[in-house]
Amino acid sequence: MMKKNVPGFVSKLWTLVDNPGTNDVICWSLDGTNFRILDEQRFTKDVLPKYFKHSNLSSFVRQLNMYGFRKVISIEGGLVKPKNLSVLEFHHMYFQKGREDLLDCIKRKVSSVRTEDTKISQEDMCKVLEDVQQVRGKQEDMDQKLENMKRENEILWKEVASLRKKHSLQQKTVTKVIRFFASLVQGNCVYGIKNKRPLMIDMSEAPPAKVNRQCVLSLNETAPAVKNPLQQEITETPL
Repeated sequence: MMKKNVPGFVSKLWTLVDNPGTNDVICWSLDGTNFRILDEQRFTKDVLPKYFKHSNLSSFVRQLNMYGFRKVISIEGGLVKPKNLSVLEFHHMYFQKGREDLLDCIKRKVSSVRTEDTKISQEDMCKVLEDVQQVRGKQEDMDQKLENMKRENEILWKEVASLRKKHSLQQKTVTKVIRFFASLVQGNCVYGIKNKRPLMIDMSEAPPAKVNRQCVLSLNETAPAVKNPLQQEITETPL
């Protein structure tokens, strides 16, 4: 009778290999120290699903390796010489035909890391918690600083927008003033050209202004000659 502390995988494997009804698919070797899978296709299709609820041969082999089974390879003359490529053979020192009592010696492999190495002392745990709290405090402080910088940045942008608006208004005002003065200057120049300069009476004893020679010549050329009245009277009186 199989012992209770035998792993479930090992127990199922023993039942599977030791079953005469499946000897054409999986069976013991001739000396009973190994077991063989004679037909890989039928094993994965018909046998595996009945015992292990899957049809994955690779998963089955991985489980064998986890329990210490190793694949048997025939070596002859230094060369690997498989008799049949479709036959798989596995060996475990405690998995033997007729020695069901050895099955409880088959154990699943455990990690090589010792349990003592994975334990953390209470002092180390407190130190880790303290470091985590410090990091958390620094993180919260950094978050607060970032939030303050964000608010300050928003205020600065608002001030910049306000200054830009004021600058634009001032620029428009200056432009209007410049245009106003330019229109005044232009208007004064046109007024001085189109209108005569007003006459002014000079009451000083300064010598009279020179008469334009061209005007005098023009008058002399156009005015008719006027004779002296005395000369005219002498001329007209007969002798």
